[in-house]
Amino acid sequence: MIEIALATLNARYNHASLGLRYLRANLGSYRERSQLFEFTIKRPTLEIVDELLSQQPRVVGFGVYIWNTTQTLAVVKELKARQPQLMIVLGGPEITYETETQELYEYADYVFAGEADFSFRDFIVNWFERSELPQNKIVRAELPSIQAIHFPYQEYTEEDIRNRTLYVEASRGCPYKCEYCLSSLDKSVRDFDCSQFLAEMQGLLDRGARQFKFVDRTFNLAPTTSARILEFFLARVELGLFLHFEMVPDRLPDSLKDLIRKFPHGALQFEIGIQTWSTEVAKHVSRRQNFVKIAENFKFLKEETGVHTHADLIVGLPGETWESFAHGFNELYALQPDEIQVGLLKRLKGTPVIRHDFNFEMLYDQLPPFQILKTKHLNREQITTLKIFADFWDLVANSGRFSGLKELHLESGLSPFDFYFEMSQWLFQEFQRTHSIHLRDLEDALQNYHAIKKFKTPLTAKVMPKREHTHLARQALHSAV
Repeated sequence: MIEIALATLNARYNHASLGLRYLRANLGSYRERSQLFEFTIKRPTLEIVDELLSQQPRVVGFGVYIWNTTQTLAVVKELKARQPQLMIVLGGPEITYETETQELYEYADYVFAGEADFSFRDFIVNWFERSELPQNKIVRAELPSIQAIHFPYQEYTEEDIRNRTLYVEASRGCPYKCEYCLSSLDKSVRDFDCSQFLAEMQGLLDRGARQFKFVDRTFNLAPTTSARILEFFLARVELGLFLHFEMVPDRLPDSLKDLIRKFPHGALQFEIGIQTWSTEVAKHVSRRQNFVKIAENFKFLKEETGVHTHADLIVGLPGETWESFAHGFNELYALQPDEIQVGLLKRLKGTPVIRHDFNFEMLYDQLPPFQILKTKHLNREQITTLKIFADFWDLVANSGRFSGLKELHLESGLSPFDFYFEMSQWLFQEFQRTHSIHLRDLEDALQNYHAIKKFKTPLTAKVMPKREHTHLARQALHSAV
């Protein structure tokens, strides 16, 4: 039987919780008395409860995120109904802020706010050895010394290495203060010891790991450290590696460019957060970026490297209009990233973007994932149609399944945004939904659209490669931890 159950509900099976693995790796002598339990949000509540209770744990800890808070609440309610004396503790970004306003808080015995690598261990030691419990229900963890944290990578099992995305980090924190992002609350950037980190990466490689997603918010912030990491993997790239990094878009010195050029096609993916092409909107959310440098760096990546580029835009930022968003999409499209991820603004708990709620008439959904419903400059109908646009853009363009789209856009004479927006509206009229559409039905609908528009350029469906570095694999790596 397991005394300490560390659990979470992942969005997909192939995700792996880095946070839980940190907790277990830092439990000291209590590590062997603990076990990880990773479920998915689609797993029935009663099955999850049965599995946890079958271990007869003394304490169950849940990692709570924006994608699993509703499902976690259902599990916690059932656990408490069946076994009221069971100790339930919570942690994670979704429960760390505005804690007492959440229904989950009512059912928890304790909530660990912040980085709990050591505070959770101390909680277990004090309770198990001295029967001492915290005086306050919310345990606000002191920022742990990053050099003292035990790495979690040995907690990845052989099954994880074969079937799951392996999340790794060489640093914590972000120096930027983008108001829609939880990282804006970070005090500073803290680096793990690079030599020790690379030794851990070698251990994963020796066990067969080949795909790594770096969750560092600003991987290229410190070029010297970035170069060491890239050099390490470049020396082993013949193993067939795939590395995913989040990059600051306007910071790419020549020393990093020289290294990036040397990686084979498809070995690197850069997630590049643009978010908006409006200097005014960027200013509203305290985001600093040099658009000239961004354009130069995209040109370099497109023309001189084999990097797969994934750029992000956000719908609904304060001050963003229909026209400014369309302009931003067109500008980014011209830079030719391999994917443009269009997402709706989410109201993450604790983020300072809420200061704009009154002046910009920001209204958010009250249910997860708390997406924007309207703003002063975008009404509900516009937000809805932009969500439809984003969904069909992902299905048609981002998927890489169809060839001839760029040529069709040029033939249409429309701007990129207008061309794909018009297509998305037509497809929505056909299907009345943006999900659960069979690929064959989507192909047929696009051919009908092609015929109605009397395009001369052929549109053909591609046979997707059987390699792991397909759009679906990249989508999995893109998903947040």
